[in-house]
Amino acid sequence: MRILPKKAFLTKRRKFILVSLVLSVGLLLIQRLTVEQRYVAIGLLAVMSYSFTAWALLAEMRGIIPWVNMVLPVMYPTAVALFYFLLPQAAITRMIVGIFFAISMYGLLLTTNIYAVASIRTIQLLRAGRAVGFLLSILTSALLYHVIFSFRLGAGITTLAVMGVSYPLFLHGVWSYSLGERLRGEGWYALVGALVMAEIAWAITFWLIDIPLASVLLAMGMYVILGIFQHNMEGRLFARTLQEYLWFAGIVYMVVAGAVLMRWVS
Repeated sequence: MRILPKKAFLTKRRKFILVSLVLSVGLLLIQRLTVEQRYVAIGLLAVMSYSFTAWALLAEMRGIIPWVNMVLPVMYPTAVALFYFLLPQAAITRMIVGIFFAISMYGLLLTTNIYAVASIRTIQLLRAGRAVGFLLSILTSALLYHVIFSFRLGAGITTLAVMGVSYPLFLHGVWSYSLGERLRGEGWYALVGALVMAEIAWAITFWLIDIPLASVLLAMGMYVILGIFQHNMEGRLFARTLQEYLWFAGIVYMVVAGAVLMRWVS
């Protein structure tokens, strides 16, 4: 009689669920701390996110995956925790944010696993994983840009902060279309994207603009630039695709500029 090997109780999917729940509980607990304690706790949450994700993906931790593929699993929980400062502290808000974060974090862990596996062999879920990774990159950038502008640190520091946040997000987003074990041209893509985002941030610090509009405008920049980079990495940056991105950027810019002008006039 053939004896089948026992399946491990903690499968990879169960690990992802466990990590998502633990980080969600940590996110909710942080909001019960004092303002001074929260920043230290958010740093611990980022360390926990990296450690738990690495534990769940232990078999795939090789090459540059331990740091490039871990960008979003670390930055996304950090962005949500920081942005949570700015939300109403009602119980219903905590519940909605906690549920959304748990679901989205689970999806992000699945995406991180897809990238890790696809760096070895072809996988059919790669396109879906890239779509999820792209959307969460834009969401993460929007939340972090909102937080940066909320601190009102001045034009210079704000510009450097936007550049510092943008670089790893661009690096991760571009790498997700090469999935190489070594960085080749991805670092240059990320540097160019971060510099453009810094220039946009520098310009709008002189505008009389609301913080949500500033974060939307910067997130739009991330959407357009990262989208163009990814299409170029895939070899599908056609003229029509570029026009669509530029049209989108133009429409968003006109809407935001119109709102700013209306505020100046009033």
